[in-house]
Amino acid sequence: MAFDYKKEYKEFYLPKSKPVLVTVPPMNFIAVRGKGNPNEEGGAYKQSISLLYGIAFTIKMSKKGDHRIEGYFDFVVPPLEGLWWQENAKGIDYSRKEDFQWISMIRLPEFVTEEELHWAATEAAVKKKVDFSKVEFLSYDEGLCVQCMHMGPYDDEPSTIEAMDAFTKEQGYLSDIGNSRYHHEIYLSDARKCRPENLKTVIRHPVKAG
Repeated sequence: MAFDYKKEYKEFYLPKSKPVLVTVPPMNFIAVRGKGNPNEEGGAYKQSISLLYGIAFTIKMSKKGDHRIEGYFDFVVPPLEGLWWQENAKGIDYSRKEDFQWISMIRLPEFVTEEELHWAATEAAVKKKVDFSKVEFLSYDEGLCVQCMHMGPYDDEPSTIEAMDAFTKEQGYLSDIGNSRYHHEIYLSDARKCRPENLKTVIRHPVKAG
């Protein structure tokens, strides 16, 4: 049976709808950096998603080809994630989507090295006739965070974030969003197929001792 990160690490992917503290270990990702409104049809964000899944499935399906990845095990492709920020803004201003800067990403299984990611990008480029040069190997050590499951439209996230901020303060911590720690979202629903009110999104914010 394919290894499913969501099921094996529920503390990171399936939190309750009330804020909790969590210490997130270092993880490796396929990543694409960009900026602009994520809702723009044919825009950079939606293009990044196509690139990420192209690489993820090339790695997953390598078991059927001639290339053998050391330590390979079959896996369910983990959910899409995103790190979000805006220059000269504290937190996230959802009315200024055109000012978003983001890193779109998918978690990599532990056996995937930078060299294997380069192989997958080259392989995918040949098969799909698409430029995968924007894809990078990203190691992210997130550390202590507050996270919560948000149910509903993305534009309604501020209410969940307010609850997270209140919880952070109650627990004696401070928000630590900055130049290297970001507003983090993990998308458990496919927005193309799911009604906005049914969307499930993990929201995670870095914190530090008060």
